[in-house]
Amino acid sequence: MKVIDADAHVIENESTWDYMLESEKAFKPRVVAGTSGKDPFDYWMVDGRVIPRNNVGRDLPVASREMSDLSARIQHMDELGIDFQVIYPTFFITPVSRRPDVDLAVSRSYNRWMADIVKKQPDRFRWVVVPPLQSTEHVSEELKFGKQNGACGVYLRGLEAERSLSDPYFYSLYEQASALDLPICVHSANGAFTTYDFFASDPGFSKFKLAVIGAFHSYVFHGIPQRFPKLKIGIVEVSAQWLSYAVHDLSRRFARRGIPFPKNALKENRIYITCQTDDDLDHVIQYAGEDNLIIGTDYGHADNAAEIEALRKLRSDGKISARLVDKILQDNPTAFYGL
Repeated sequence: MKVIDADAHVIENESTWDYMLESEKAFKPRVVAGTSGKDPFDYWMVDGRVIPRNNVGRDLPVASREMSDLSARIQHMDELGIDFQVIYPTFFITPVSRRPDVDLAVSRSYNRWMADIVKKQPDRFRWVVVPPLQSTEHVSEELKFGKQNGACGVYLRGLEAERSLSDPYFYSLYEQASALDLPICVHSANGAFTTYDFFASDPGFSKFKLAVIGAFHSYVFHGIPQRFPKLKIGIVEVSAQWLSYAVHDLSRRFARRGIPFPKNALKENRIYITCQTDDDLDHVIQYAGEDNLIIGTDYGHADNAAEIEALRKLRSDGKISARLVDKILQDNPTAFYGL
């Protein structure tokens, strides 16, 4: 059996941006120290904006979390009983720049950096490609590059480009992802400056997690899975206990419109969600079923979703059957990511 970590991370470093074109060098993000001298972390400076580098698992060796030494990371994965990781970014958890040229430069450089890392150990790692959503004419190029270089999904935040993810602005992206058999991976993050800045003092619940849960609701309510019948969608790193509330709300709204609501909203819409070991899984399964749950460690991070032992604990806890554990650790992520 192959144990799959469906949500792991890389911590970017300054070499991430070495793949920028010569004409883009002025856009290269720089690491700067906090001005107060009291911050326990530093910052990225990009396009005049500072982005905290605070969600870093400092209990992990730098070479492992930055994937600069894959042998060290793989050794740790072996110790944790993890056979395979799907890698998500860290830099792109927040909005980066309002300028399309900067957005394109950092996205394209990150994608080439990740491709070069993953191709060294393709039997242990895959990754999700970051589309330059402010430059829609370049999205197809990046998705095709990702598909050809080990990407198994398309990274989105709960809100993107000041729009909800059901907005027609993204229809071309969904068409292209469907054609390439790349699932949409909506990760706990926010790409909209308006709401991100409004929730400046929020610890991450409103600006990140609720944005992603709202994306699930919006996808189902507006029939995006029906409009794109081959598209798979993942809702990643927001736990799973929200599902019953969202499904209950959607079922009432569908009833008011005289539209039948599916018995299993996840399965019938090809939507997969990550769970956590401390979720009430018996309750979650009543709404999710058995075939659309996956789990990740959040490897590399230090937020409240990080659980480095999650995959091992899911089995050792004994809360759910061994058969269902096997589905969550192998069968379901294999189906979702097309591994």
